[in-house]
Amino acid sequence: MSRLIFIFILLLSLTSVAQTDLEELPFREIETYPETYSSNLLVARMIDGLGFRYYWATEGLRDVDLAYKASESGRTSEETISHIYGLSRFIRNSVLDENKDETDTKLNFQGLRKQTLINLKIVSDTFKKSQDDFNFEDIAVPFWNIINGPISDALWHCGQLVMLRRASGNPFNSNISVFRGKLKS
Repeated sequence: MSRLIFIFILLLSLTSVAQTDLEELPFREIETYPETYSSNLLVARMIDGLGFRYYWATEGLRDVDLAYKASESGRTSEETISHIYGLSRFIRNSVLDENKDETDTKLNFQGLRKQTLINLKIVSDTFKKSQDDFNFEDIAVPFWNIINGPISDALWHCGQLVMLRRASGNPFNSNISVFRGKLKS
């Protein structure tokens, strides 16, 4: 009997650890929007929208989903996730003078997912916390190129992940409202 109790407690603790990890990742939902508009808040909201879409495009992916690709010449879902991580790293390292992503180890899927979401959260928070308009001239490349380059590219690839997961038999959660950035009630 004590062995069963031990196993039950162990399983319960593992479940709560898994739930804690899930809750710690940013962008499960998008925060309530601010009442004012500014250039930095608009950019932050674009990043939030990307983070939200990426969170749900990658939530619950299985090994079979990660290995899936639509054609021989295409990328697998995991290769696409790795590419999106690289885009998030480029965005973060281009925008920030300090606190850059200097990850130099090869990350597994969970590591790529987590670090991508962290990169996006740090960039979003930087824009939200900027009291004055963010000085877009101080970044490494023209910010217009970051919008039409890595931000738009990452959004494009999130759509590809949704398509790939649907094709591999694991469709996108239908309880997600991308319009509101929340789970449907």
